[in-house]
Parts: sequence; structure tokens; C-alpha cells
Amino acid sequence: MKPCYFNADSRNYLQLSSQRARYPKDKMPRLQDAKATWILAWPIMVGQLAQTGTGFVDAVMAGHLSAGDLAAVSVGTSIWSVMIVTMFGLLIAISPMASQKVGAKAFHEIPALTQQALYQSVLVAAVMMLIAHSLLPIFAHIGLTSDVAAKASDFLAVISWGFPAVAIARVLYGYSSSLNQTKPMMMISILALLLNIPANYVLIYGVWGFPALGAVGCAWATALCMWFSALLWIIWIWVSPIYRETHPFRKLQGIQLQTQKQLAKLAIPIGIMFFVEASAFSLIALIIAKLGTTTVASHQIALNFASLTFMIPLAISTALTVRVGQAIGAGDYTLARFIGQTGIYLGFILAVVSGSMIILFRNTIATWYTADPAVILLSAQLLLLAGIFQFSDATQIVVAGVLRGYKSTRMPLAIHLTAFWVIGIPLGYALTFGVGPFSAQGPAGYWLALVIALTFAAIALYVFFQRISKRALTQGISN
Repeated sequence: MKPCYFNADSRNYLQLSSQRARYPKDKMPRLQDAKATWILAWPIMVGQLAQTGTGFVDAVMAGHLSAGDLAAVSVGTSIWSVMIVTMFGLLIAISPMASQKVGAKAFHEIPALTQQALYQSVLVAAVMMLIAHSLLPIFAHIGLTSDVAAKASDFLAVISWGFPAVAIARVLYGYSSSLNQTKPMMMISILALLLNIPANYVLIYGVWGFPALGAVGCAWATALCMWFSALLWIIWIWVSPIYRETHPFRKLQGIQLQTQKQLAKLAIPIGIMFFVEASAFSLIALIIAKLGTTTVASHQIALNFASLTFMIPLAISTALTVRVGQAIGAGDYTLARFIGQTGIYLGFILAVVSGSMIILFRNTIATWYTADPAVILLSAQLLLLAGIFQFSDATQIVVAGVLRGYKSTRMPLAIHLTAFWVIGIPLGYALTFGVGPFSAQGPAGYWLALVIALTFAAIALYVFFQRISKRALTQGISN
């Protein structure tokens, strides 16, 4: 049975291209194209929500144990989440590169490419584990109580053992999505979340003869679920006929330096870009640690819920990387620009919905995490700002996904560096602690700065997309 790389559910670029030919240039089926992106994106969204739901479950269960355990999970997560996100960026090159080969119908090149990406994943994971263990002493020097610092250190040490599994799963997910197969990611993530809930309960609270590990129990449960997900990915790709001609587990080849260089050339700027954004949020958590446990816990609640809603535009972004990459691989630059523009509109509309919901129900959301009145009050204030920044945050991540489809990474990296490290972090510090002409706003100061930084990033990335897509039309051959 020949694999159906372009199935009806995915509404692939070939189908849309033939449909587009029946329309005048200014009357292409934009709603139909948005539906095509959504069909590819919604399983990614559900899967990513399930993955982020693991952090949500950790925060809720730890928060109901004690504010100290929630603070430990918050600070520990501020480190490991940066490392995970950076690892995602360093391993994401498989998605646009494989997607362009799909568009060019070069299916025979995909297995070797995926193998090389898997080799890189092992190296990246090993480096991240070493970095994690070298950072363990930092928690004793950022203003945390000794008890919270010890728990946060143990949390990071334990959860780092799941890094190799995350790296392998990320490459296999990128390979699968390039073939328009996104539902496996959804199903595997849901199963991992369902495992995480009882594992957390057993290891945090200590039932059925297990010790009560508190915040560290979250780390053991999460690491277990990481390996569970990686194993499911390997089994799924091995047995499913859809991957029969392209999966990377047969005819193993050695390391190919040329392919490794191509992957690294694309991945390193993306990895740095992911690090810049993630580290900005995590650095905030470390900086405001001196403001007390209530502040740290409230910031974590707002950030955790904002991360949940962020999965919607992130899914759109991932789907657009695949669809734009396929169109570029086929040499259809008109279609690539059209897909990107429509996807940006779709992402913004969804951000309006999610941002409005956060603003309207911010007090109720805070009570899901904790019963502490002080934490609820401050969390609701921060969630108001989190709702506002949904608009620009969604736009910038969606445009970045489109640009990855073009394999454009250097300018987006420069824009993110400027937005977060030139604007966001310094301005946030000034607003939070009252530096210079600014009055002290407390933790809300950093959230205000993030709104400004993300708005800059969204506008700058969109302007660059317009320029690069027009240049592709001029220099390329549009079908």
C-alpha cells in the first residue's frame, strides 16, 4: 500500500493550488485556505495543550499542597522550560526541510534526513542535561528560602533525565507533521497527560505505599511521561503504513556532515530565537523571586495559563511552517504568500477570542490554581495583562512560523533579540522596581513591558514577511 502523503483531511497545497487556479488573483478562497490550515493545526493544538496541561496539572497539584511547593515548581520550571523550548528550536529544522522535500516530491530523501536529525537530537539532549546539572546551585542564590531552593534544585535534577526522550519525540513529530500527519501528536500527548495525572497524585501526595515527594514528585511524573511519549512515537511510526516508505528506522546510515551542517545552519538561529523568548519569561520569574512567594506563585499562575492559550497560535504557526514549506518546495511562491497571509489573519482572530476570555474570567481562572486569597488577587491582576498581550504574542509567533516555511531565520532572530533583551527585560526591570523616571509597578511592570516588546516583534516580523514574500515572487518562479 503506497502511503497517502496528501490525504483529504490535510487539504494539501496541491489541492489548494488547483483550486486557486479557478479564482482571479484578488478573489482566492481565503476562508477555504484558513480551513485548510485549521484542519492541519487543530490536532497540533490539542496535542500541545495536552503537553502544556502537564505543567498545568503540576502547578495545580503542587499549589494545593503548599505555596512553597508551587513556588519550587515555578522556579524549577523557569529553568527547564527554557531548556526544553531551546531544544525544540534546535531540533525544529526537520519540519521545514522535510516539508520542502514533500512539496518537491523528493520522498526518498526524507528517511536519511530524519536519521540525521535524530543523531542531532541525542547530542542536543546530552548537552542540555549537562547544563541543567551545572545550574543546580543557582537556586540558593536568588532570594528563595532554603526549603524552596532545595526543592527547586531537586526538581530540575530529576526532570532533566527526560530530556533525551523529549528530543527524540520532537524530531519524530516534526517528521510526521511534514507529511501532514498531525493527529498522532495529539493522541500521544493526550495519553501522556492521562498518565501524568495519576503519576502526579501518587508521587506528590504519597499514596499506595509511595513516599510523598511534593514538588519533586512532579518532576518524576513528568520525566516518566516524556519517555512514555517517545516510546509511543517510535512504535507508532514503526507500525503505521502511512510512514512505510519514509520512516527512518531502516537502512541506518552514519553521520553525514553535509546534512548535519544544513540542519544546524537552519536550526541554530531558531534555537537561539526560542531561547531568547523563553529565557525572557524565565528570567522574569528569577528576578521577581525577591518579591516573595506570593508574587512568584501569582506570576506562575498567569504565565502558566497564558502558556495554555498560547498553544492555539503556536499550532497555527507549526501548521503554516509545513504548508508554506510545501508550497515553497513546489515552487509556488504565490500560494506560499497567500497561505502565510491568511494564516496570520486566522491567528489574530483566535487571539482576540482567547484574550477576551482571559480578561473576562481572570478571577475564576486564578481560583483554579489556589485557594490563597492573596495569590488569587495578584494573579487576577496579572491575568488582565496576560489577556491583553495575547494579540501581539499570537501575531508574532504565527508570522515566525510562516517565515520558517521560507527557511528564513536570521532576521526573525534579530527582531526577537531586540524585542526581548533590548526592550522587554530592561524596561520591565525599570517598571517593576521603579528605576529612573518610572514608579514601581511590582510584577505588573514586567507584564506591561512584555506587551510593548511583543507588539514591536509582531509589527517588525509582519513587515519582514511582506518583504521576503514579495522578493520570493520576484526572484522565484510562481505557478
